[in-house]
Amino acid sequence: MTRGNVQVIEFESQVLRGNPAGDPAVRRIPVWTPPSYAQDASRRYPVLYVLSGFTGRGRMLLNDNAWSPSLDDRLDRLVSSGRCGEMIVVMPDCLTRFGGSQYVNSSATGRYADHLAEELVGWVDANYRTHATRDARGIAGKSSGGFGAITMGLERADVFGAVACHSGDMYFEFCYGPDLPKTCSVLQEAGGVRAFLEKFEARRQKGKDDFLALNILAMAACYSPDPAAELGIALPFDLGTSALRPDVWERWREHDPLLKIERCAGALRSLKLLYLDCGTKDEFHLHHGARRFVRALEALGIPHHYEEFDDAHMNVSYRYDTSLPLLAKALGA
Repeated sequence: MTRGNVQVIEFESQVLRGNPAGDPAVRRIPVWTPPSYAQDASRRYPVLYVLSGFTGRGRMLLNDNAWSPSLDDRLDRLVSSGRCGEMIVVMPDCLTRFGGSQYVNSSATGRYADHLAEELVGWVDANYRTHATRDARGIAGKSSGGFGAITMGLERADVFGAVACHSGDMYFEFCYGPDLPKTCSVLQEAGGVRAFLEKFEARRQKGKDDFLALNILAMAACYSPDPAAELGIALPFDLGTSALRPDVWERWREHDPLLKIERCAGALRSLKLLYLDCGTKDEFHLHHGARRFVRALEALGIPHHYEEFDDAHMNVSYRYDTSLPLLAKALGA
């Protein structure tokens, strides 16, 4: 089997420098170049950006185990077998101290949308032999990475011409709503937002409820930042009574892909590929959101490719076997 090459680049971001969460500006970003890249110095390639899920970064996509190959091994196999065209694949690092950035700009975390869609894209095009056009540039991801991918398709179709969203966050009432009461209890017990985060970071062994609360805290940092609140984060519930705060929750809902479809219909129609899938047993109820999203696409006559599969949310990276060839074809590989 002919293999591509992975370089892990140290990239110093000017956009993320001095970010409010205190996260590093220097990021280690894996870049996979296809087998022919080193052999043909005149050839240019489309580019795919693959976004990791919550608590992940690009290097996580290179993790290997016996039954789930790393992304580079998967690409090697797909390309070598002729199932997938050759493209450059970039694996960004948009991790924050809260566990993730959702790939959006926020006054509590930093300008991660700008870092991804402007700074990193520009750097890749300047340093690799790319076709530096939106029609040859795609974005994909799973879970929070799927949310980031579909959000870029909705809001930055001028940069990315093809999108694959695997089990992406949407229909916030279902995917986040059930965890709000438990998160409130965890934060109350810890003594507040800052106290919880400091205890979480100090704890060597982190539990299930810790990650549940961290997830909701991270979403608040991304969707409802407030410089006047503790750590710059407005919670969607009252920390004393657990009552929902409708004004803050509405700020969350403004980020829900379901509520952006009509406004961004033109951007979605312009995509060379809009791919979505979700497992029918998703623990975060994301299949319900995906079905609603697809129903809205159908009502607006927006071309798309949607699949459901008999599985849950975790350990479904095998779904890239379906989306990667489709993305490569759409991008002209």
